[in-house]
Amino acid sequence: MKLSVTVAGMAISAILGQTPASASDYPSRAIKIIAPIAAGGPSDTAARLAAQTLSRHLDQNVVVENRTGAGGVVGTELAANAPPDGYTLLLSIAATFTVIPISKKVGYDPENDFVALGQIWQAPQALVVNANSPFKSTGDLVRYAKANPGKITLGSAGIGTTTHLSIELLKRDAAIDVTHVPYRGTSQSVADIMGGTIDAAFGDISNVAPFVEGGKLIALATTGTERSPLMPDVPTTTEAGIAGVRTVNWYGLHVQAKVPQDVQDKLKAAVLATQNDPEFKAALAKNATSTGTTGAEPFDRMIREERQRLTPMIRSLDRKSTRLNSSHVKRSRMP
Repeated sequence: MKLSVTVAGMAISAILGQTPASASDYPSRAIKIIAPIAAGGPSDTAARLAAQTLSRHLDQNVVVENRTGAGGVVGTELAANAPPDGYTLLLSIAATFTVIPISKKVGYDPENDFVALGQIWQAPQALVVNANSPFKSTGDLVRYAKANPGKITLGSAGIGTTTHLSIELLKRDAAIDVTHVPYRGTSQSVADIMGGTIDAAFGDISNVAPFVEGGKLIALATTGTERSPLMPDVPTTTEAGIAGVRTVNWYGLHVQAKVPQDVQDKLKAAVLATQNDPEFKAALAKNATSTGTTGAEPFDRMIREERQRLTPMIRSLDRKSTRLNSSHVKRSRMP
């Protein structure tokens, strides 16, 4: 009788997929990182660099799956609803953890549905224009915007992303009106700048630097507290007179809070080993970036502090922001 009950219980657990993972045999198959932003951008680069190194420290394949939409919300919601077995990780981004949930309802709770494993990327943004643009400085762009409200088109990586936040902060600090054009990622907005469809965009500095170096884009300012080693001749937004536009793109790894604690601990240890891995550090250095924080707890604390700092600002900006679809803009309105 006991045997039949045990067998029945095992069968039910197998059917429901509720057999808990155990660190003793974890990971026994490939691990997936859901990257909620389009391939080709800095978040994708960060995810793939981390996956390569993490696979060595876990002795198991780690693959990246891009699931885009709604500024990263679609992929984040998928990760929140995946089986809590530790085989689905999330590439967490500032937009989905500290920006979007503040301004609108989403299908996950960033504080309670996920556990921080560690940060893998932190870098400022750059405000860039076409190489043939008449704007040679932030001052040029601001003066034209003041004289021609709504005519300048600025691209972002999507509504609610940190690049969108940068646009709203620029509008506030410079007291200008520009047209926001949201995309599905920085790579798309950059392509449209070079194609003459939009006038300017904010983008992760590592993503736009090759185009600046290649003479296809001009960087007007960077959003860090100091000048970037990738663009040492480009002034910061503070130097350019818009000190309030200080935004940083960060990416990290999270796992569902319902994943067994011993599996969480094993993942945290592997991510810490990845952060300290010399090859991973060298790869980040080539992109003029770093992990920002080291370890799971400092990363979690940074996110909570960032959310607390940004909440009043985002709610204030959100009430004033006009959200437009990129399909509304067919050609540049640049002078």
